Amino acid sequence: MNGVRLRSRASSTLAAGGLLARSAQPTLEGRMQFGQLKRMVFSRSLALVHDTVMGAAAFILSLALRVDWAMFEANLWAYLAAAPAFGLLVALVGLVLGMNRGVWRYASLSDLLAIVKTASLSVAVFIVAHFLLVRLEAIPRSSIVIVWAFLIILLAAPRLLYRIYRDRRDARRYHGETGAGVRNVLLVGAGDNADLFLKMRSERGGSGYNILGIIDERGRRVGRFIQDVPVLGTLDKLPQLVERFAERDRRPDLLILTRTRDDYDRHASIEELVEAANREHLQLLRLPDLSEMRGLDHEIQLQPVRLEDLLQRPALRLDAAEIAAMIEDRVVLITGGGGSIGSELARQVAVLRPRRLVLLDASEYLLYSIESELRTAYPDLAVEAVLCNVREREVVARAIAAHTPNVLFHAAALKHVPIVESHPLEGIATNALGTRNVAEAAARAGVAAMILVSTDKAVNPANVMGATKRMAEMVCQGLDLGAAAGESGTRFVTVRFGNVLGSAGSVVPLFERQIKAGGPLTVTHPAIERYFMTIPEACLLVLQAAAHSLRRPGERGRIFVLDMGTPVKIVDLARNLIRLSGLRPEVDVRIVYTGLRPGEKLYEELFDARETLAQTDAAGILAASPRAIEYGVMARILDEMRRLIEANDVAGALRLLQSTVPDFVPGPETLERMRSERPAPPRLLAVPAAEEAP
Repeated sequence: MNGVRLRSRASSTLAAGGLLARSAQPTLEGRMQFGQLKRMVFSRSLALVHDTVMGAAAFILSLALRVDWAMFEANLWAYLAAAPAFGLLVALVGLVLGMNRGVWRYASLSDLLAIVKTASLSVAVFIVAHFLLVRLEAIPRSSIVIVWAFLIILLAAPRLLYRIYRDRRDARRYHGETGAGVRNVLLVGAGDNADLFLKMRSERGGSGYNILGIIDERGRRVGRFIQDVPVLGTLDKLPQLVERFAERDRRPDLLILTRTRDDYDRHASIEELVEAANREHLQLLRLPDLSEMRGLDHEIQLQPVRLEDLLQRPALRLDAAEIAAMIEDRVVLITGGGGSIGSELARQVAVLRPRRLVLLDASEYLLYSIESELRTAYPDLAVEAVLCNVREREVVARAIAAHTPNVLFHAAALKHVPIVESHPLEGIATNALGTRNVAEAAARAGVAAMILVSTDKAVNPANVMGATKRMAEMVCQGLDLGAAAGESGTRFVTVRFGNVLGSAGSVVPLFERQIKAGGPLTVTHPAIERYFMTIPEACLLVLQAAAHSLRRPGERGRIFVLDMGTPVKIVDLARNLIRLSGLRPEVDVRIVYTGLRPGEKLYEELFDARETLAQTDAAGILAASPRAIEYGVMARILDEMRRLIEANDVAGALRLLQSTVPDFVPGPETLERMRSERPAPPRLLAVPAAEEAP
């Protein structure tokens, strides 16, 4: 009983304490609000007094320059009455025009313009009022212009002096705190970003950088100054500039790129900058975008130059309203939701406020990772995770029927070329049969649209992975054309693109691991090249292509191809990654050539020469119309393919794959397996550890 009473008393005490805290909270908040209001009234009142005094002083000074002592003495009382009246008029006009809305600490050109407006309107009102009262007697006409000029000077000078004082005080304080931590810096790019960075650096106390000068890579502003920092020369003068500063014991150790990658016209510009910085042993960083910098209220966060900055791709121009209309308040399901493309699609879809987001994947860990991330980032979003393999026809059908999505993105696939080349039945089962399972389940469940994420390796495929993805495209083409004939209401859209930087299995993470290990970097062939795009760019264009196709129900069976820009040589990619790591290719890190892998081509293509290609009104998206096959025929081929897989007939499955995709040109190892007639024991379909998007 005593324990019960003690607990009861403690709970009562806690409740009373909570009640007191809640009752005290409004009082505390009220005091804070009252304090803020008091400070605001005081500062505004002080500004009004300042403007009144400066107005009166400007009036007296203008008369002192134009009126002799006898006249001044004769009209002394009139002048003494008019001066404060004019000063009060200036303060009131400034209040109406918002002259003091700006903070003196950050006084700028906009504040000067407000002062000019206030001075002009104040003088105009004073002239009219004085003329109506006493016909401008005892006031020389020229003093009107003089008082206008004095008024601008006296209103602007205190603001300017206060800003200079604060800037210098903050700079002294910052340098006193950082001491030897200040780094010598050269800026690259004499433009708006450089100007804004220098302004913000001045306002925020130095930011730890001693700006030695600016390099104008375009050479148009050499010899001039931006915020008192000299524009020293062009990029080719960098070695001489570094040597000159080194002789003065001020050698720069950092280059800051101020321009965005969209400002560069030539592909090699940033590459040349990376190479120049590497040659002079300078660290290279870049500013955030101008829009990001304007929103900062703290120190500017410099960023390393990334590999995607070297791709020189133009900025995407997307129809945000069209994409949002496809996703907002809809149920969206993504297969392969834990993979590189699937997880990024999930992130971008989550921003568009779907009613529910369903993620389907065969990997427990990847599914858990993306589900946890989305639940943390979007606590109000309904996220559901489904552990399922797209090969399991009935399980896939039940999952799609249970969640009834409006939009379905099919990103699940096996994509690693050499592995699928070694295990062709696994690739066929996931990429071709898995796509059929998802597509047929989507049609039965009445899904409005299914979007297949395909790959450039499906064009004139030289490997099993590309051929199986072409079969997946044919499945969706056939179903989309069948839907046009009234067999289904579901739209089936195929989006095809090339390699994505940083995806699982991508060459970039491999190179990064090899650089950390000291090299060498392994490249299969000196001439091999690929199309590259960042994962966010690819996913945005997938969303745009899907939204674009849904607005045109009459266009069926087409494949949307993302404009990947110009292909990049893998060896150039390797060299750039080495330079971005502050190392020198072939000096600090070697590059070795290992030979083409099974099924690998030197060049990839985004569309076949026999495909009819058309430009769409969506920027960055083309439409191809490849040869289609009736879905009834395709279904019979897939049924036979399933039988061959279950019988573990590798040769038969590969021969059927080649006859279905006539553009498929198998490599020597695959051809050898196709000629094999040895019977094989039956097998069960293996479940892969994870499904990734190509």
